[in-house]
Amino acid sequence: MLPMTLQFLIAMIAAAINDRLQRKLDYVEEERHVLQEQLDVLTGGKKLSFTAHQRRRLATAGKQLTPDERRKCCRLVKPETILTWFRQLAARKYDSSKARRGRPAKPKDVRKLVIQIALANPSWGYTKIRDAMRTGLDIEIGRTTVANILAAAGIEPAPEREKTRTWKQFIKAHWGSLCACDFFSVEALGLTGTVRYMVFFVMVLKTRVVEIAGMRVDPDGEWMKQMARNLTDAEDGFLRNATYLIHDRDPLFTEAFEAA
Repeated sequence: MLPMTLQFLIAMIAAAINDRLQRKLDYVEEERHVLQEQLDVLTGGKKLSFTAHQRRRLATAGKQLTPDERRKCCRLVKPETILTWFRQLAARKYDSSKARRGRPAKPKDVRKLVIQIALANPSWGYTKIRDAMRTGLDIEIGRTTVANILAAAGIEPAPEREKTRTWKQFIKAHWGSLCACDFFSVEALGLTGTVRYMVFFVMVLKTRVVEIAGMRVDPDGEWMKQMARNLTDAEDGFLRNATYLIHDRDPLFTEAFEAA
C-alpha cells in the first residue's frame, strides 16, 4: 500500500498527462476538420475513391475504435463504411480460396448480402444485383453465383419475386419515402355550442414528422383536392419527395390525390 501522499502525487501527474493528451487530441481533431473542409472545396463535394490498400488500412484501424470514437473521428468515410470494409476484408481472409480446387464458395457474409439486396429490391435481376455489388461494394461476384445463392435460399427470380413481395418487404424497400395521412377530430367552443372540426394531417413514417394540412367542419371533395395540390406542390409541398401515401378507403382520399 503506497503512502497517501505518494498516491496523491501519482494521481496529480496522471491527471496532468491526460489533460495534455486531450489538448493534443483536440488540436488534431480541429486540424482534421479544417483539412476536411479544404478537401470538400477541392473535390466539389464529390466522393473520394480509395485503393484496396487504403481501404484495408482504414478498415483495420477503424475497427479498433469504439462506436462513439468512430462517430467522432471518421471524416473521410462514414463509420458504417469502415465496418463494411472490415467485414469484406474478413470475408476475403476466410473464403478458403487457396485450400479448395475449382471455384470457391462465397463467404457467408456475401451470401447474406446477396439475399438482403434481392429482398430489398424485388425488381432487380441477377445481373443488376451483380453490378451493384461490384460497383457499389467492390465485391467481385458472378451472375451465376448470384442465381445459385438465391435459388439455395428459396428466393424466386425478379419477376416472380416482385409478385410475391410481402407488405413488410414493401415497407422496408420504400421506408425513406413512405407517408401516411388521416383525420382526427377536435371539439371547439362556438357561439351556439361546441363545434367538431376535422383536422387533416400527413406524417413521414421514417422521421415521424407531422404536417397539419388543414382543418374543416365538413371536408368535401373540392377541399381535399386543394389540400392535395398544396401537399404535392413541386416547390414546398410536404409530399413533394414522397413515393407512396398510405390512407384508408375513404373516397375523399382517392378522388383528391388522383386529381392532384
